[in-house]
Amino acid sequence: MSTTTDTEVRADLRGLVDRVCADFPDAYWRELDDQLAYPEKFVDALTSTGVLGALVPEEFGGLGLEVGDASVIVEQINRNGGNAAAVHAQLYTMSSVLRHGSDEQRKRYLPKIASGELRLQAFGITEPIAGTDTTKIRTFARRDGDSYILNGQKIWTSRLQHSELMLVLARTTPLEQVARKSHGLSLFLLDLREIEGITVRPIRTMVNHETNEVFYDDVRVPASALVGEEGQGFRYVLDSMNPERILVAAECIGDGRWFVERSSRYATERVVFDRPIGQNQGVQFPIARAHIHVEAADLMRWRAAELFDAGKECGAEANMAKLLAADASWEAANAALQTHGGFGMASEYDIERKFREARLFQIAPISTNLILAHIGQHVLNMPRSF
Repeated sequence: MSTTTDTEVRADLRGLVDRVCADFPDAYWRELDDQLAYPEKFVDALTSTGVLGALVPEEFGGLGLEVGDASVIVEQINRNGGNAAAVHAQLYTMSSVLRHGSDEQRKRYLPKIASGELRLQAFGITEPIAGTDTTKIRTFARRDGDSYILNGQKIWTSRLQHSELMLVLARTTPLEQVARKSHGLSLFLLDLREIEGITVRPIRTMVNHETNEVFYDDVRVPASALVGEEGQGFRYVLDSMNPERILVAAECIGDGRWFVERSSRYATERVVFDRPIGQNQGVQFPIARAHIHVEAADLMRWRAAELFDAGKECGAEANMAKLLAADASWEAANAALQTHGGFGMASEYDIERKFREARLFQIAPISTNLILAHIGQHVLNMPRSF
């Protein structure tokens, strides 16, 4: 099913992703999950189509499409039972470079990011102590002639082992020396092929998702790695968060529709006590309610995308889209597991794998509590909660 917001381009994108995903069925993702392996073949196949350069302007070799178009790509991956988390950062992480990078950075890196020759999938922001309070990060970049010396520690840096480039947020002015705590943070584009001093420690999680703890020990990076102006990195990071929220919401919509379709089919085919279990309202109604909530969340996804693509403020809408879609997909996941009963716990049905993946979106890339705090303070004008 496609939505009424689909254009010809979006319909073509859906068809293209469907064709790629047809070569990577449930068994492929199931085996990767067993091995905790990265979907290298899938990523290569998708990269070869050029769609991961969707948001890179045509002048730099990309497709020059809009966020709404790109959201269809990740939605359809998850709609087919895959996991777009392996590739979604390649779509939006480069936006900081596109919007705030130097001409030299854009010319040097964007064409290769668009083609997939270089992968920019890693973003080092979160730290063990600071957590979601980004302004309290301790990683520090000290200017030393034509270089910066980077020292610190990051956590939850995803896809680093499968990236040639990485963005890192670091303090360049001590917190006690800035007028506002969001000042004095700078963004750096690191070419991982050219630097030394980074130690990567993989973190095993309940889902098959490559993420890492990263240590920076006297990492010397050229001053040309600085994105935009020194001290303005926090603002640049915020700029990239709205498209991230919108794309992740689309992934949740894809998951939600996958769960609803699997549940509906199973409830229709599974016969117990001489009748399809879907004939029982206790089974049918939770699936129907989940479907309603997924479709309603999808409307907010498209509202946020339309605002962003029109160049309008969309922070509230992007956050609401992410929260609604994450909640809807999680509701659909629970309905699917309950519908399948014991078989929902069996790996061969793939429900338990997708169930674990859907749970992640309640806490990442932004927790539901932080979204509620944002809406409470910035939309409803209530006192700041934290």
